[in-house]
Amino acid sequence: MSDFHILLIDDEPNQIASIQSFLKRRDYKVYSANSGKEGLKILREVTIDLIFTDFRMPDITGLEVVKAVRQFNPEIPVVVVTAFSDTKDAVLVMKEGAFDYLSKPIDLDELEILVKKAKEFSHLVSENKLLREQLCEKYKFDSIISQSSEMEEVMNTAGRVAKSKATVLIRGESGTGKELIAKAIHYSSDRRDKPLITVNCAALSEHLLESELFGHEKGSFTGAIAQRIGRFEQADGGTLFIDEVGDMAPQTQVKLLRALQFGEFERVGGSVTIKTDVRVIAATNRNLDKMILNGQFREDLYYRINVVTISLPPLRERKTDIPVLISHFIKKYAEENRKEIKGISKEAQDYLMRYHFPGNIRELENIIERAVVLAREEVITTSDLPSVLAASTENEILDPFNFSNPFPEKVAMFERVMIEKSLEIKNGNQSQAAKHLGLSERHLRSRMQALNIVNNMRSS
Repeated sequence: MSDFHILLIDDEPNQIASIQSFLKRRDYKVYSANSGKEGLKILREVTIDLIFTDFRMPDITGLEVVKAVRQFNPEIPVVVVTAFSDTKDAVLVMKEGAFDYLSKPIDLDELEILVKKAKEFSHLVSENKLLREQLCEKYKFDSIISQSSEMEEVMNTAGRVAKSKATVLIRGESGTGKELIAKAIHYSSDRRDKPLITVNCAALSEHLLESELFGHEKGSFTGAIAQRIGRFEQADGGTLFIDEVGDMAPQTQVKLLRALQFGEFERVGGSVTIKTDVRVIAATNRNLDKMILNGQFREDLYYRINVVTISLPPLRERKTDIPVLISHFIKKYAEENRKEIKGISKEAQDYLMRYHFPGNIRELENIIERAVVLAREEVITTSDLPSVLAASTENEILDPFNFSNPFPEKVAMFERVMIEKSLEIKNGNQSQAAKHLGLSERHLRSRMQALNIVNNMRSS
């Protein structure tokens, strides 16, 4: 049987039966759903290469299916099936990203041509993943790999603020790329020929951070054997990026506030006022609003650094970026390790698309670097990915108090775990496993098929 998997979504059983029979005779693996929501559920559970969806359905429309599929994985082609009178609606859906559309009654020859076109499309996409980096050329900040609307909005804001002198606060979880945005702002500004200086507040103690920012005079404290120029002076005329500003001690916050307000400060142990022209970009993964209420962060400093806020969404909220990031990192680490890695299998990519990525882009990069190093073939497969990802993904989905996964996905995972465990307890005997679960054997088989569960321990 072909490894090309097709999903049919239609509320007309006769329509599904006709198309399914036609495709199966041509050796395709075919899944079917009687509603849009059921189809999207199947999409999350099995690997799908092509989707045919009816436009008008009782629960959700073909337009909503197209949008949901593009959010899940924009590389899956979706063909919309519509009545002749609804072709305008089909064209509208195509503008939203549909691969093509078919008019009813369906011409099976035309259907077969579309399947072949979709296979060729998938093949080309697989062979040319690395070319996706060119999508970044439409953005002003070409150092940032992205194709999502969420990041496009971020970069539009960053691009508008780059030419100004305004202080910028970049918010986001660890690993989302806050420093990349800061660099892009600097190198797109009129200060691009001046220094970009970075200091990480979380990496230094209170005393060392103050000295690092503002410098110190010789003999100002034990170990100060010479005068030291601080980061503010080093960044004169350019940009100072203060990372993890939420970790800054209160005393240092006072001195930073003055430097921002008046553009002047004194070195530690010094009495001479030093003036500088520095544009400050700050970043944090902490909740500064809550810290202000708890007296941990100065409100006046907050308003000074929060002239323009840029909030970076976590990777799990912009999954359309994952495929292009994967391609970018594969190319990067294949070149570094002198390995002929052409891409990643669809199964492995789908696996990563379902992962939660608590470590965001930094975690994805580490995963791909490891996979490239360990890969024995020209394509990265699921066996090259860390096994701990599976446990982490499963634990997050099974946690009833973790709402990061949609309800259908959580229910499906609960079903899968219960069925697999029952089969294990009953040594693969499906009849006994069904009784153990309180189901009929027919119902169990139906759920196993829907969840793509294979009974490798079959005893009867």
